[in-house]
Amino acid sequence: IVHGRCVPDQIHRHDPAPCATVNLKGGYAVLKDLRGPYQFLLIPTARVSGIGDAKILAPDAPNYWQAAWHARRFLERRAGRSVPRDELALAINSALGRSQNQLHIHIDCIRPDVRAALKQHLNAVGTHWAPFPVPLAGQRYRAMRIDRADLHGVAPFRILARSVPAEQMRLHTLVVAGVRVGNRPGFVLLDDRANPAAGNRGHGEALQDHSCMLLR
Repeated sequence: IVHGRCVPDQIHRHDPAPCATVNLKGGYAVLKDLRGPYQFLLIPTARVSGIGDAKILAPDAPNYWQAAWHARRFLERRAGRSVPRDELALAINSALGRSQNQLHIHIDCIRPDVRAALKQHLNAVGTHWAPFPVPLAGQRYRAMRIDRADLHGVAPFRILARSVPAEQMRLHTLVVAGVRVGNRPGFVLLDDRANPAAGNRGHGEALQDHSCMLLR
C-alpha cells in the first residue's frame, strides 16, 4: 500500500491517500491499521525489512521512533482528545513475530495491566538495561528509562544494538512506552528476545491494547 499507492499518490497528486501522511523528506508514511479503532503504523518509504535490517543503524537513517511518537496525533484525532503519554506505546516485532517483511512500528494504546506494572515498578527502571521486575504479557523483558519528553536525538534501535550481537537483532522485539517520572515526561524502552522453543515469538505488540480500553 505504501510503496504502490501512498508514495505515488503523494508524488503525483500531492495526496497521501490511502495513508494518513507521507513524509518523503523524512522517509516514512503513516497508515491506519485495519485492526483496532485507533491503531496506526509508521512505515518507511524505503525498503527496510525490519528490526534486523542494517539500514536502521546507518548514520543517516531516519529517526523512525521519533516520527512514530509524533504520529500519535493521528490516534488522538480519531479519539477526539489528547491522550496522556502513559496510555500510549510504540512497538516493533521480531522477525519471527511480524506479519510482513517491511519495517512497521505499531502506534496504539498500551495494555492497562502493562501501564499499571510500569507505574508500580518505574523506580526500579534505570538508565541502563536491566531485567524488568515482573513479567509483561507473560514474557520477561529488559527495561531502561529515557528521561526525555520526545525522541529527538534518541535512537532506540542503536541503543538496543549496542547490547545485542548484530546477527541476533532480528530476534528482538522493542517497545517504547510513554511514562511520567514524577512530574517529568519520559519513556521506558522494553526489549525481549524471541525463543520459539518456549513459545515466545518476540511479539512486543502484545503489550499494546488494540481495543484501547483506556480510551473508553
